[in-house]
Amino acid sequence: MTPPARRIAVVGVTGCGKTTFAAALAAALDLTHVELDALHWEPHWVPADLTVFRDRVAHAVSGDRWVADGNDGKVRNLVWGRADTVVWLDYSFPVVFARLVCRTLVRVQTGEELWNGNRERWRDQFLSRDSLFLWAIKSYPKHRRTYPALLASPPYRHLRLVRLRSPRQAHRVLDAVAGRASASARPGVAGERRQVEP
Repeated sequence: MTPPARRIAVVGVTGCGKTTFAAALAAALDLTHVELDALHWEPHWVPADLTVFRDRVAHAVSGDRWVADGNDGKVRNLVWGRADTVVWLDYSFPVVFARLVCRTLVRVQTGEELWNGNRERWRDQFLSRDSLFLWAIKSYPKHRRTYPALLASPPYRHLRLVRLRSPRQAHRVLDAVAGRASASARPGVAGERRQVEP
């Protein structure tokens, strides 16, 4: 990432590992980690009022050194508008779905607290129309279709794209950023916005 990325948005389908990657990247770069879900969910899985949510996000990304993870389109203009780099965890669907299953089983079995006392429950994830599994199935092709168009649109042409297509590539990037390994980037075509491919 040259020049150094300082305001980074991490995106990808539910379950791909956005928060884990963003937290590690923020720690390696000594940046603030912003988790959009933590700003969105009130207790009992009640979404924050849109104005409140947008105010929280605007404040969180008002600084010059952060890594924010999340896909929420209601605040995309706030996050992407301030960001200098987008990291897209664009893994294959089998990889994403397997990760989501493992994550959900652990959260349900351990009762892990997420945001504001919220916890994932068995019936919500496996017996409900609000299941994250159904959401992942629906949103995966949508992200594949809409992200390239969004990144090519005038408001976001300033963004540098780092598109990671496997967890191995993501680990290589984190290792390189942390100074534990070297990483190479393919130069962009002259006259086009640069896309970094590890």
